[in-house]
Parts: sequence; C-alpha cells; structure tokens
Amino acid sequence: IPIISDIKSVEVSQVDGVFLEKNMCNNWDKIWNFQAKPDDLLIASYPKAGTTWTQEIVDLIQNNGDIENSRRAPIHLRHPFLEWVRVVNSGIDEANAMPSPRTLKTHLPIQLLPPSFWEKKCKIIYVARNAKDNMVSYYYFQTMNKGLPDPGSWDEYFETFMSGKVMWGSWFDHVKGWWKKKDSHPILYLFYEEMMKDPKREIRKVMEFLGKNLKEEVLDKIVNNTSFAVMKNNPMTNYINDIEMNHSLSPFMRKGVVGDWKNQFTEDQNKRFNEDYEKHMADTSLSFFEEL
Repeated sequence: IPIISDIKSVEVSQVDGVFLEKNMCNNWDKIWNFQAKPDDLLIASYPKAGTTWTQEIVDLIQNNGDIENSRRAPIHLRHPFLEWVRVVNSGIDEANAMPSPRTLKTHLPIQLLPPSFWEKKCKIIYVARNAKDNMVSYYYFQTMNKGLPDPGSWDEYFETFMSGKVMWGSWFDHVKGWWKKKDSHPILYLFYEEMMKDPKREIRKVMEFLGKNLKEEVLDKIVNNTSFAVMKNNPMTNYINDIEMNHSLSPFMRKGVVGDWKNQFTEDQNKRFNEDYEKHMADTSLSFFEEL
C-alpha cells in the first residue's frame, strides 16, 4: 500500500486505526490531554478541504477586516496546528504559549479530538469538501509536502484513498463523524462548494457564529481578500517559504475550483467511486455538490 512508502522518509503509524505521522503517535498522550479553554475557537477539517481559506476568513473577521493585521505572520503561526509535531516544537507547545483567545487548527477525526474541547464547549468551525475534489487535491499535496508520505502514482493513490489508509484516516468517517456531532455541540459546518458559490453568504455565517457584527463594506473587503487569487499571491497564506513544501512539484494553492476531479478520474474510477460512495453515505443526511 503506497501509504507505507518510505521514499520521503516519512514514518507512519496508527492511533485507533487512523494513520498519523509517527511523531504524532509518539506524542499522542500529550495531544490527547491538551487542555482547551472555553474561549478557544477550533477550525477543523479533512486535509485539503479549504482549511487555510477558512482560517484566513476567520482571522479577518476577528480583526474586523484589518488586512495588515492579518498579514502579521504566516497562517500556521497565527493558528497552531494542534497535532503537528516538528523537531523544534509542536502545535501543542505553540498553543500553550499563545495568549487567549486562541484560534487553533486540526485535521483530527471526531473520535481523536482531545476531550477537553467537548468539556469546555468550545466553538468549532468544520469545513468539508466533496470527496472527489478532496482526493485530487490531497494527492497533489502529498506529492509536494515532504512531511507526508509519498502518494505513489494517481492510480495507486486512488486505491489508498478509497481504503481510508491515508493520513488522518477515511474521508467518509471524517465528514460523517463531524456532521453527526454538530447536533450536540456548537459546530458551524461549512461546505467548500457553498463557499465557492456564494462566499459573502458563507462569510456572513462565520461572522454570526463568532458573535461579530461587521458592516457590509467590511464583509466585501473580506470576500475580496480571501479570494483564491489574492490568497495565492499572499506569502502569509501560501506557505511559499515553507521548507517542508516543494512548490515546483505542485503549488500549495493549486487550482481552488469545484469539479477538477473530472480532469483526473478515469471513467472506470468514477464508476467504482460512485458505487463505493453510495454504500458509505447511505447512513447519513450529508450531501455534497461535485460541480457547480
């Protein structure tokens, strides 16, 4: 299975059946016992579902549309990545050193989220993206990110993704788990496709969820500054200088569209995926747009 490939020297292990980078697994007690605070905001998603986009929207709303302030630091320093473990420090260390109110980021599936987030009833924004586009984006991300396993060929990766043996686990389990949890916890569940279709409406939802009331012109400014073109040219959101990412292989911000899967999936893959998808999604009210 390509996930175990060691071409990039990325070691993978498991926590409760979910594949995670080995350093995360080795530090699992520290991650699991992280102490959230009641005023923490958590941005959660499956990898490559619109996380950075949502982070920038949130940051601009929190800063009342102040563009300069939102460019004070790269996005990964503004919002510690909870479970990420680096050589020097970890997301947990960064979060613990950060004054409140904190905004944090995670890709953890619902069952692996540190329980203190539920106990403290922290607000959580979850963003989901249709499975096919998500798979394509994740594939290209794994080709360029030195911190993730080598994905192998597209055909190999297709099988790996379908089996759920990718980092952070099965897409199906992830989106369904968080969808179910929103009935019992303050979770704003966003869809990448809806954000593409009507960004102002979705940004307004985030604003209201955060208890803010911004003027229309400020919202328009946020819409403009969180467009794909602007964010791609913003070094504070596009990880240009990140040593873990090789933009020559594939840019971190690649296309930012809905329906790109059509350029990648073969007819046979699409047929197989649709059959598998129906089985996995039979037990949920959750539905997605695969094109706009």
